[in-house]
Amino acid sequence: MGKKDYYKVLGVSKSSEDRDIKKAYRRLAMKYHPDRNQGNKIAEKKFKEIKEAYEVLSNNQKRTAYDQYGHAAFEQGNSGSGFHGNFNTSADFSDIFGDVFGDIFGNSKKERSSKGKDLEYQIELTLEEAVRGTVKKVRIPSLQHCSSCYGTGSKNGLKPKKCSSCNGQGKIQMRKGFFTVQQTCPVCYGKGDIIKVPCNICRGEGKIEKYKNLSIKIPAGVDNNDRIRLNNEGRPGNYGAPNGDLYVEIIVKNHPIFQRKENDLYCEVPINFSMAALGGEIEVPILDGKIKLKIPSETQSGKLFRMRGKGVKSIRTRYQGDLLCRVIVETPINLNEKQKYLLYQLGKSFDNCKKKKNSPKSKRFFDGVKKFFDELTR
Repeated sequence: MGKKDYYKVLGVSKSSEDRDIKKAYRRLAMKYHPDRNQGNKIAEKKFKEIKEAYEVLSNNQKRTAYDQYGHAAFEQGNSGSGFHGNFNTSADFSDIFGDVFGDIFGNSKKERSSKGKDLEYQIELTLEEAVRGTVKKVRIPSLQHCSSCYGTGSKNGLKPKKCSSCNGQGKIQMRKGFFTVQQTCPVCYGKGDIIKVPCNICRGEGKIEKYKNLSIKIPAGVDNNDRIRLNNEGRPGNYGAPNGDLYVEIIVKNHPIFQRKENDLYCEVPINFSMAALGGEIEVPILDGKIKLKIPSETQSGKLFRMRGKGVKSIRTRYQGDLLCRVIVETPINLNEKQKYLLYQLGKSFDNCKKKKNSPKSKRFFDGVKKFFDELTR
């Protein structure tokens, strides 16, 4: 069974503003939170769905990707939301109310618990790879949690001690006249903890520079500037906090034959003069082979033929686009004497007939030119 629509999960419309989405999330999170529904598996499942939906719709980039591609935008081998395992109920409640009090009194979360930054990476694909889907292996530079101190920054992974100056809050309050001003703790610099003995591998940072190899699944039908999210593959958070995400931007290289516009493919096919005049059948390329195209007699250069269902399958609706072939009548070159003579005789036969019969466009054009000059000389 597929995932539910995120907007329906929160009970909001696609045009809802951020504040409406946040309001709906708080209301539903309070109602279905595990602390208020202990032992209720249905409420626990509902709470997971609410958090997953809010994580996407509260982020402008993720929301844009979801509006365009639906749940397929986040399918990358692991869950699009990353919600697995048990809940940290105190953290869940802080997610619900933290931004409310933070807006009034300043950020209540300590620096040491902040999530890592998201990263961006560009991948070049051929048109065939973008249309059919593929798996790309990449090697990217990254900061990773120090394995020696487990990301704490403290030697041997010992737990940092709470800062006595701010009592582990990362901020201190100072009274100035009638007002109380909150500022970053000058002792722990907002971290809330003090590392007595820094790790000698990461020098107390909790992170080290490394390269990591990733296999990125590219879904069929992606296009230029599409973005794929890989959960937890971004920068590590401060002092053991969760990683950010990695956003992979798709760059599709120019193709020697086809041009893509949304889910349709376009190409130009040259035909000779005889084929255009008398008609016939030619073979035209498609991405997985070739197909026959019937050319009717008296086809003009630039005529566009549509071959339905031979384009790109939409990543969101699964609708198959079309292939549009524009025929270009090619002027023959390197003619031998016999060919020149035959064309000369053909040209003379046109002169002996009414031009409108063999060249209706030429007659309309030159009639228009004559009328134009006649009006100038009046």
